Amino acid sequence: MSKNTKQTSTRIGKLAAETLQDSRASQVAKSLAASALSQRGGDKQTGAKMEDVAARVLASDHYADGTKELAASVLSQANKQR
Repeated sequence: MSKNTKQTSTRIGKLAAETLQDSRASQVAKSLAASALSQRGGDKQTGAKMEDVAARVLASDHYADGTKELAASVLSQANKQR
């Protein structure tokens, strides 16, 4: 199985940390933020469930730009063969 070696950037890491601390952030945004942070500086990659969540966020008009940025980052770190 092919492995994606991309890691979360500093900018997205900061956005993810701010999202997790924001009491107004949605549960979806916080899940994406946690996933992005878990991929910061390690060899982890996005799981199938988070890929699905991220894809749905990107396809929807109901999420904030920050949430979509997190979704794009998480999706870019998914397994290449899925």
